[in-house]
Amino acid sequence: MTYARPLHVAWAAKMAAAEGSGVGGPLFAGLADVSISEDIPVEGEITVPVGSRSPDEDYSTLDEPVRDTIMRDLKAVGKKFVHVMYPKKSSALLRDWDLWGPLVLCVSLALMLQGGSADSKDDGGPQFAEVFVIIWFGAVVITLNSKLLGGTISFFQSLCVLGYCVLPLTVAMLVCRLVLLAGSGTVSFIIRLIVVVAMFGWSTLASTAFLADSQPPNRKALVVYPIFLFYFVISWMILTFTPQ
Repeated sequence: MTYARPLHVAWAAKMAAAEGSGVGGPLFAGLADVSISEDIPVEGEITVPVGSRSPDEDYSTLDEPVRDTIMRDLKAVGKKFVHVMYPKKSSALLRDWDLWGPLVLCVSLALMLQGGSADSKDDGGPQFAEVFVIIWFGAVVITLNSKLLGGTISFFQSLCVLGYCVLPLTVAMLVCRLVLLAGSGTVSFIIRLIVVVAMFGWSTLASTAFLADSQPPNRKALVVYPIFLFYFVISWMILTFTPQ
């Protein structure tokens, strides 16, 4: 009388025979050395915890009041003005660029240089449109020159820097207008000359401080020269301005 062997006993016998004959050895080699620590828990829920969203993640600038938006933009423009008045190598103008500050400076300078009514042909200053076109067209030409020479900054970043660096010349124009109120003699001209030359140098140094690192080392002079001419033309318009 024979008894059928259990299934697991038969499977173990077949595996032992295969190991003895060399078949299947590499497949299960090293399994005897693998041990599982009893301290490791083997039960529980395999879930991915989902963190709750913070209020800041759900906040959008589209939901903020208009007053907060305006105040935030004004503070950003004010910080850029500070960077220009105290020029140093900083990426603030390049990282958070905008054209609001350059637009305000350009309009203010054009209004102060206008010198009289728009239909007056005998005033001593250029018209509003002339100043506006000269500033923006010059900034665009300098930006294209910078890009063609291998500059690494974007078009609008360069316009932002060049526009904000008009701030010292705008201050010079304001001082010249105040000096001209006292008279237009030799002393007045000398004072205006000193102020304009100082602010011209300030604008040039500030713009090159922001744009120098974005240009190839062997082509920086080719980039600085148009910037020099750009601010020189604006300075010349300020210095030669004579009110009606």
